[in-house]
Amino acid sequence: MNLPLIIRAEEHSEKIAITTTDGSFTYRDLLHTSSQIATSLLQNTEDLQEERVAFLIPPGFEYVATQWGIWRAGGIAVPLCVSHPRPELEYVITNSGASIIVAHPNFEGILRSLSPQASLAEEHNLRFILTSETLPSNIARLPEVDITRRALILYTSGTTGKPKGVVTTHQNIQAQVTSLIAAWEWTSSDRILHILPLHHIHGIINVLTCALWAGAECHILSKFDSETVWRRICDGNLTLFMAVPTIYVKLITAWENASKERQKTMSEGCAKMRLMVSGSAALPVQVLEKWQNISGHFLLERYGMTEIGMALSNPLHGERLPGYVGKALPEVEVRLVDEKGLVPTGTPGEIQVKGPGVFLEYWQNPEATAKAFQDGWFCTGDTAVIENGSYRILGRMSVDIIKTGGYKVSALEIEEVLRSHPNIQECAVVGVADIEWGERVCAALVLQGLQPLTLESFRSWAKERLAVYKVPTQILIVEELPRNAMGKVTKPTVVELFK
Repeated sequence: MNLPLIIRAEEHSEKIAITTTDGSFTYRDLLHTSSQIATSLLQNTEDLQEERVAFLIPPGFEYVATQWGIWRAGGIAVPLCVSHPRPELEYVITNSGASIIVAHPNFEGILRSLSPQASLAEEHNLRFILTSETLPSNIARLPEVDITRRALILYTSGTTGKPKGVVTTHQNIQAQVTSLIAAWEWTSSDRILHILPLHHIHGIINVLTCALWAGAECHILSKFDSETVWRRICDGNLTLFMAVPTIYVKLITAWENASKERQKTMSEGCAKMRLMVSGSAALPVQVLEKWQNISGHFLLERYGMTEIGMALSNPLHGERLPGYVGKALPEVEVRLVDEKGLVPTGTPGEIQVKGPGVFLEYWQNPEATAKAFQDGWFCTGDTAVIENGSYRILGRMSVDIIKTGGYKVSALEIEEVLRSHPNIQECAVVGVADIEWGERVCAALVLQGLQPLTLESFRSWAKERLAVYKVPTQILIVEELPRNAMGKVTKPTVVELFK
């Protein structure tokens, strides 16, 4: 029995699956090329039996065909990041125990030639395959791959320690994908522009695999470029767009720098889409509002992570609240807990998740796997609160929750307030160890505007707005970044905001 993803692709055989700068490829093309790659990987064996296959290929048809080829041969796909230096690539290849490397010729150098003694492949006794090699014309009998088998290892570092390999099965992927397809109403008539990295869950699952599961078209750019993205949006034939907040900021800047006539065309292109999504990081309300003015879309925010896929989402239809990530997705259970157990509505707690999309294990790290679960619930390490029936993320427990003067303060909330000041372009808030307060709330500001920001006016403005967040008023510090006559940043000045 073929994997469900393959069976569904066969139903859409003649439809376009992937479009790149090299042209358009149908589902038939994808099925045929992936079966050739699977045959090459098998090399006269019947089943890779979960051998790890690392691959370093830029976004495009060859990437997708290789990923599917690994799966169809019974292997575990280990995508490598095209921008990583050799030590990071070597860590993933070694940690995953990969036995085969598949690479695009553009990356042959970094994988073959960086060691004076031997290539990376030779050092680790690996089979090395280039995507430029001729593929076999005779297709082997491909193995039957059960959906409970391991499919993918994605590396995630969290906030501490070496990156861990997050192992998901074909069943986990199916659950993650079908949940999103139900929630966001994907259909075979959808067309999505793919601009995200393909070594992260956002790009692999939310965009690529959802599109191909639905029989939709996935238009892939090899790298992000704001002008190219706007040109594609202006073509007016896209139905979906998903990106991270940083990308929306870059697109806003490009729109603001365009002529009035061009701006009108750009906005009209956005208006023709049915859904635009933001994720992978907190979306500043300021960015959400600017994008809404430009595009007419109130961005749909969602929450997820490598280990669980997506867990929470604002509704496709109905009210979306700025700064909130909605409710649990189909087939996903979510709860908030603290040291005492389940927390009541309105009280912050750690997000814990249970469901068929939750990962299998950290690769060869049973200790970390066991530590990540509590009574069958995955402990995300993120803190949230439920308000108005919707989840609001307060930040990572380890870095974004600042314990100061007996209070737990969300760095993300304070950043959101500070960004609303007309003279502040961007900011970062962290906790700094302090004998008296436990931690001081510290903010680094990037200033904008022609008018200088005076300490006196800023004190008055911030005191009024931050009182509600229970920030002990005498401990907030502001670091400004003054520049010298040459425009270079000089040593930051540190001032007490509240005395």
